[in-house]
Amino acid sequence: MSGQRGREPSEGVLHPLIGTRWPMGSERMEMRKRQTSLQQEMPGSAQSQQGAGNRGSNACCFCWCCCCSCSCLTVRNEDDERARRMSQEARGENLPNCEESSKPTLEEVQSWGQSFDKLMKSPAGRNAFREFLRTEYSEENMLFWLACEDLKKEVNKNLVEEKARLIYEDYISILSPKEVSLDSRVREVINRNMLDPTPHTFDDAQLQIYTLMHRDSYPRFLNSAVYKTLLQSLTDTSSEP
Repeated sequence: MSGQRGREPSEGVLHPLIGTRWPMGSERMEMRKRQTSLQQEMPGSAQSQQGAGNRGSNACCFCWCCCCSCSCLTVRNEDDERARRMSQEARGENLPNCEESSKPTLEEVQSWGQSFDKLMKSPAGRNAFREFLRTEYSEENMLFWLACEDLKKEVNKNLVEEKARLIYEDYISILSPKEVSLDSRVREVINRNMLDPTPHTFDDAQLQIYTLMHRDSYPRFLNSAVYKTLLQSLTDTSSEP
């Protein structure tokens, strides 16, 4: 019929069951070419995907993710661990929770109740006082005082600078959870001294914390269970026949 539009070659033949058009011969040839081209490209794509998978387990240190296990990352981790151990040694974190001391006598413990200086000069007294401070969540005062005492004994300049830096970070910095309470004048002195640290960089701060412990914590220590229990046990022992 003249009014009927001719079938376009690209339309194909309408399938009677599924309602889609099967491509004509030329179109089928074109589809085969495309399928062959895709199959040839697939090995390359699979290889690139495999390479991407390998990057997750053996990537270089420039990988943005955290799953790298390459040798350069291992070296970096070893360096970090070495630096951490050095920092712990300088901070004294590998030391026990108490100082080495012999068992105190009854007379020695009684003297602690008479003088704060005698308490602080005794290793056993410092251990008992430190145990009490721990119950009041103020152990950092004793830790700071001990760190300053340790710094005073250091003669190696490099270690003096490192220990001074760590003391500042641990007990002086306002960002530290173990910051001790110091007035602005003492902080200014410390900041000046940190320009060229010496074994006596924190002398003013150490004296202020010593005074604070004497006035604030020491009276409560004498009335604490820590001190009274120790005193009673030694009294009972000395009274035994």
